[in-house]
Amino acid sequence: MSAACGLVCDECDIYQAGTDGKGAEAVEACHRRERGVEVAPEEARCEGCRGARQRHWSPDCWILGCGGDERGLEFCSACSGFPCQRLTEWASNGPRYADALKRG
Repeated sequence: MSAACGLVCDECDIYQAGTDGKGAEAVEACHRRERGVEVAPEEARCEGCRGARQRHWSPDCWILGCGGDERGLEFCSACSGFPCQRLTEWASNGPRYADALKRG
């Protein structure tokens, strides 16, 4: 399963936390640290972009907002402006992101 941005969900620690107890603990801690919210262990996961938005790691993800909400696209690569400047800048944050952009 791939995210709208091209990231591979199955390779994501947050996505895997649904079946990994230690991973869920790490996600819970990250929610507390990054978002200042407490989450129950069964909520410490992401079901991917096509899952319940409230369970998505970043329900306010700008990529989901731009491609999915505003344009009704399943993947960024379906956009006539792909790759846009903002997505290209996002991809510069690390090799996983750069690979995601290449996958489109």
